[in-house]
Amino acid sequence: MSRKRPATGSAAHFDEICFHSHIMMDALAKHLLGLAPYGMTDIGEVLETYCNLKGSDEETWLDRWSKLGEKLSKEAETKIRENHPESAAAAYLRASTYFRVALMCYGNAENPRVTAVCNHSHSCYENYLELSGYPGSYLKIPYENTFLPGHFYRSPAAAGKAPLMILVPGRDTWAEDTRWMYDGLLKRGIHCLTFDGPGQGYALRLQKMPFRPDWENVMKPVIDCAVTDMDCIDPGRIGAMGMSFGAFLLPRACAFEKRIKLCIVDPGNINWGGHFADIFSKAMKIPAPLRPGMISHMMDDYAWKHGVGRDQVIEELRKYDNTDIVDKVTCETLVLDGSAEINKGEAKVFYDALKNCRKEYKLFDRTSTSQCHAQMGGYLPASEYICDWVKDHL
Repeated sequence: MSRKRPATGSAAHFDEICFHSHIMMDALAKHLLGLAPYGMTDIGEVLETYCNLKGSDEETWLDRWSKLGEKLSKEAETKIRENHPESAAAAYLRASTYFRVALMCYGNAENPRVTAVCNHSHSCYENYLELSGYPGSYLKIPYENTFLPGHFYRSPAAAGKAPLMILVPGRDTWAEDTRWMYDGLLKRGIHCLTFDGPGQGYALRLQKMPFRPDWENVMKPVIDCAVTDMDCIDPGRIGAMGMSFGAFLLPRACAFEKRIKLCIVDPGNINWGGHFADIFSKAMKIPAPLRPGMISHMMDDYAWKHGVGRDQVIEELRKYDNTDIVDKVTCETLVLDGSAEINKGEAKVFYDALKNCRKEYKLFDRTSTSQCHAQMGGYLPASEYICDWVKDHL
């Protein structure tokens, strides 16, 4: 680990700490440390694994994290034989997280290990739910000619028909990683539904479904499933929260799916695709021998997750622009931002573009310790604010 040099005369803050030179691997360290209060990771396990990485090699990344998952899953099996289900459940939960993170910086989708690691993560999580009694159940949400994998979490604190929050993850984290939100919401009497949509988690890797920009056609069957199959929810009080790239996708769904009464975007972004399309357009004008290697790597990642060839990435990303539909968002909306966000100022641009809804803007600054992208590293204090806001407004 290294520390970025802070500006002269200023104190260092945790968002200035570098855990890795690779931008995504660095961000995931904060994500994993932020999940520790929820039992999904252990700080020592995370830091020890980072100390044993070799540069930004993806094969090493996959190997280190998956081996940690295997170690913990075997420990869980031993704990079951020894009649210690509580310890087994805890080990299974962490193993599931580490199996998922093993694939978050791994782009060789044809490697058969990808399927195996996905299945290990899923089985460990289901074992955790069974052993712990945590109120979650696996869902196969009907979607076109297949299904979207997800979980419904029934709040033990709910009385009668209660509100439902639907949580949408981003490009890299998976549905289970939204625990920092659903855990707090369940304690406040709010049911939760999480899922991997096209381009995300299991849906991408096991079902080969790439991203699509018309997210209203993803959210509609999710809500249909909820109101049809879950008699404990109040269909008039359905909210949704999108995180990272999910925060870009969600507003389009809200523009057309009026059963969503409350929207949270973390952070706000009105033209996500155009931003990256411009970056790639400029980069492609640089002669190939001089072009940063990260650009080619990113374009390959986008090509895979969006289901196009590398030469089509820029054109495809242009489709991810909500400028023309943002005025159709009429539900109450909370726009989140952070002082250490990657694309500074974009959340405020989105907030200002909302013209036809009740809206609120929240900036997490450094005093909050939730200032990083989508509150990575500061999930606990951020969730306290957000969950209270949801309770008050839904």
